[in-house]
Amino acid sequence: MTIELNKRQEQILEIVKENGPITGEHIADRLSLTRATLRPDLAILTMAGFLDARPRVGYFYTGKTGVQLLTENLQKLLVKDYQSIPVVVSENISVYDAIVTMFLEDVGTLFIVDQSSLLVGVVSRKDLLRASIGKQELNALPVNIIMTRMPNIAMCTRDDLLIDVAKKLIERQIDAMPVVKETDAGFEVIGRVTKTNIAKALVALAEDA
Repeated sequence: MTIELNKRQEQILEIVKENGPITGEHIADRLSLTRATLRPDLAILTMAGFLDARPRVGYFYTGKTGVQLLTENLQKLLVKDYQSIPVVVSENISVYDAIVTMFLEDVGTLFIVDQSSLLVGVVSRKDLLRASIGKQELNALPVNIIMTRMPNIAMCTRDDLLIDVAKKLIERQIDAMPVVKETDAGFEVIGRVTKTNIAKALVALAEDA
């Protein structure tokens, strides 16, 4: 964790390390400060995970390093808190229209749905580039010819851990994954998670620290 402690917070940590569990009053006495003055620092150190507090016992040092705290926070991030709006197209559109849509929406992956708006395929920038290299007429080539079909699509739900999705993206060597809601008829696309979403989550985690 990249949290930078001020001098007083470092002093508080040292006192708790050596004397914990110790009450806020006793910490204040050692620093010749009032309990009210220390309260914000104690709150920050507790919320950041450096200290823990127990009623009628006091504060004690958790013994966790910054890396451990960062790892713990990373393992709590959920897809629903960082997912973005998916770009969905019909399986009947042409490869040409798919390329135009990808360019206009500025995305690297399109999610393909059937007439019932259920997920049937995924098309990446690489798929469209590969199709455009040949001599095929892109206006006449349906996107469903080149898409990755079910059940070979990597998916996630809004309640999945973001770190698990990141691992899938790396394993599959893909840039994005649809966030789906399962229905009796199939999977409805309700969001997307991309490498950019995950990068933003990491930045937010570091800034919150």
